[in-house]
Amino acid sequence: MQLARCLLWLPLALVSLATTTLADVKLPSLFTNHMVLQRDQPVPVWGWADPNEQVTVKFRDQTKTTTAGVDGKWSVKLDNLSLGEPGTLTVTGKTEETRTDVLVGEVWVCSGQSNMQWSVAASLDPDLEAASASFANIRLFQTPMVTADTPQQDVDAEWKLCTPETVPGFSAVAFFFGRQLHQTLNVPVGVIQTAWGGTPAEAWASEEALARTESLKPLLDKWDANVAGYNPDKAEMDYQAALTDWEQKAAQAKAENKPAPNKPQKAADPAKSSHRPSNLFNAMVAPLAGYAIRGGIWYQGESNASRAYQYRTLMPLMIQSWRDAWKQGEFSFYMVQLANFKAITDQPGDSDWAELREAQMLTIDAIPNVGVACITDIGAAKDIHPKDKQNVGKRLARLALVSDYGMSNITRQGPTYKSIDIQGNKITVHFETYGHPLVSYYGEPLTGFAIAGADKKWAWGTATITGPDTVEVTAPEVSAPMAVRYNWSDNPQGTLFSNAYLPAYPFRSDDWEGITAKTVTP
Repeated sequence: MQLARCLLWLPLALVSLATTTLADVKLPSLFTNHMVLQRDQPVPVWGWADPNEQVTVKFRDQTKTTTAGVDGKWSVKLDNLSLGEPGTLTVTGKTEETRTDVLVGEVWVCSGQSNMQWSVAASLDPDLEAASASFANIRLFQTPMVTADTPQQDVDAEWKLCTPETVPGFSAVAFFFGRQLHQTLNVPVGVIQTAWGGTPAEAWASEEALARTESLKPLLDKWDANVAGYNPDKAEMDYQAALTDWEQKAAQAKAENKPAPNKPQKAADPAKSSHRPSNLFNAMVAPLAGYAIRGGIWYQGESNASRAYQYRTLMPLMIQSWRDAWKQGEFSFYMVQLANFKAITDQPGDSDWAELREAQMLTIDAIPNVGVACITDIGAAKDIHPKDKQNVGKRLARLALVSDYGMSNITRQGPTYKSIDIQGNKITVHFETYGHPLVSYYGEPLTGFAIAGADKKWAWGTATITGPDTVEVTAPEVSAPMAVRYNWSDNPQGTLFSNAYLPAYPFRSDDWEGITAKTVTP
């Protein structure tokens, strides 16, 4: 009898458990303890519940109520928030979720490839930086590296306090940028890391944006062919055959006391590749979209250098696809120009890295509220990951502090090209100097300028600063110059700065076709 009674109650218990599970109010992982909510603008809060379930959100003195849709999704918008003490966010439906130690301040998304992913532990002074990283009002959110072929709704992560234990594995650029904002503005700062080394910009753009851009069709067609042509069974067979061959060669190498050959790798499914267009947008951007932010910072471009002309279209498109997803208007977006890298050349000429830097600067004219930080003075010839990430963060912070926070006492950036005048064998270059006159680096001779005539043959120029914002360039080999370039190489070594000791940006006055103009696929 007792067993029968238990069996009778078991289905009812299971139904009750299932009902409770379905009724649980759920928040995405962006809404965890220790999060930072963006100040001075509406703040969306969203999640899931039962269809048609009433949901109430409370924070400070605000209460917002809504009803979940037939798909279980719900959202509200908190009115503009101001700075204050840590608070508690409460979401109530049939169950209740509480988030504590919630700050209001400034929130930035930090994305790109390996130089954004590069950790504090792998940068300059990791021991000192970690030891001094106890900042109660800086919070860190690190998005895991995953891919998806459709937009996702959530990620497996949480906000963490900024401590000597959490900082070493976090993005160095993101941390140093956020720390500078926090120390300068004296407000809480939340930084969201979403980055993956070696990835191209198209992986971070939405499928909708890419699909409506005719010039990107060859890129998409190539990936579609890669995906369609992948056969997992054949990939496995080829791998096993290669593995067998490797085992034999490895055994022979061991017998001969020689190094073993590299072990073969199985061909990866291109549909899951982090390089496939939109795969990272779907998995590492879409779940973040809508969380109230001040703006984004971006360090990427190395993987698109061979297609720098295409980047002129791709980068503005990617930024717009983020803005479309966030539905928060034209939020600020600041990118890092490629650092100086690779061998130093003794003659002026063409460079795909220079063309990528140019494409980054052209994004400023293509789409509003974009800035570029120049770091051609802090790279390394033999290291694509220069360790000085502190100055990278500072130069990004300069852009934000001036443009987003109105700090006119801060120098925004180094000198940028404005125009040229040609008189006889001389070219005079005019610069925007942002309030600081031109200087050569610690009084060294001015280098990095090249000029050319109608034959498009470049010669190093003799350059002289002739005024607070002008440089005069000549070259004995060029009697009738038509164009001038500065720091136009993979690893430029130019010495033009402002007296704030911020480097002049690379530029060219010509529009002659570059070496990447016709490259549209990897």
